[in-house]
Amino acid sequence: MTTPRPTLAHALALGLALLGPIRPARAQNAPAAKPAAKQAPAKPTPNPKITDGFGEARRGDVPEGTLLMMTADTDRAIKSGLNWLAKSQAADGSFGVGAYKGNIAVTSLAGLAFMSAGSTPGRGPYGAAIDRALGYVMDNTSPAGFIAVVGSSTHGPMYSHGFGTLFLAEAYGTTHRPEIREKLQKAVRLIIDTQNNEGGWRYQPVRRDADLSVTICQINALRAARNAGVFVPKETVDACLRYVKRSQNPDGGFRYMLQGGASAFPRSAAGVVALQSAGEYDSREVKDGIAYLRQYTREIKLGNRYSHYFYGHYYAAQAMWLRGGSDWNDWYPAIRDELLNRQSAAGYWTDSICNEYGTAMALIILQIPNNYLPIFQR
Repeated sequence: MTTPRPTLAHALALGLALLGPIRPARAQNAPAAKPAAKQAPAKPTPNPKITDGFGEARRGDVPEGTLLMMTADTDRAIKSGLNWLAKSQAADGSFGVGAYKGNIAVTSLAGLAFMSAGSTPGRGPYGAAIDRALGYVMDNTSPAGFIAVVGSSTHGPMYSHGFGTLFLAEAYGTTHRPEIREKLQKAVRLIIDTQNNEGGWRYQPVRRDADLSVTICQINALRAARNAGVFVPKETVDACLRYVKRSQNPDGGFRYMLQGGASAFPRSAAGVVALQSAGEYDSREVKDGIAYLRQYTREIKLGNRYSHYFYGHYYAAQAMWLRGGSDWNDWYPAIRDELLNRQSAAGYWTDSICNEYGTAMALIILQIPNNYLPIFQR
């Protein structure tokens, strides 16, 4: 039997059954001979009047020595990947080819990859590319706030909505453009209104069932929106926390749905980040989840690949970054070296979804130490 080519949501979900740019200032123990970097863009200040269920990040600045992990080879790989990605943008501002042409999730991730380098909408070498991608996402935001391409046959449009909302939130947090806020508020309202009774979300914008894969997309987007000053009800966050915690298995990993199932790397990475996005950093559930993920450090070093590779590592890198300490210090060099080995000579990373998707994900992972995206800032 011929296996059909998966849709984006299938590719993300089945294995889960899921500010011009500047180099950041080097750590304090960096060689003094290097020229001083420009000051990084200011971090957005959350609205102090907002009261919600999100716990506050309290990790502080980038740990000393972290940025030294971004070697000269890493810098070259990032530059090559960014240049390839910029050239792959369509005239309408979107990214993606074939079955994923004009996909909202791929377009949003590409925009986030450019922002991870220090560019912001309209500013920096990739500012124009971000602006075009942002315009595409905004043009495909309905009056009701649903971010989806009209007529698209996307299997799980709430994936695209979640990544699209995250992109809008990150863009608004660095620009405070009122037209972005208007779209963002509507997109956030739709997420809040479609949370099901279990506390999660699923493929369609309706209050029906839920799975961990779609749920992480929504809570991460809500956290980014809240960081940018958009109100998110406490009950929404609390219900999501309960859902995610109920999804954890005794081994520390996470299952796809509450009905049961085995743990797996991609959805377990997503589960840990869902907890962290909701404001839990040192709970038993987070510690157990991190311990589960650490088992895969050896798999990375062996160069093993598995289903939903980039999706899993996108969240695993976030989980380890927010965790910090030896967990991050061991994880980042392993995935860094693995990604550098897998990059093509032309600058892109291949993936069954599309090369734009794989490249955007790889670039976001490699650039997390830059600490530019508000959702990653410590």
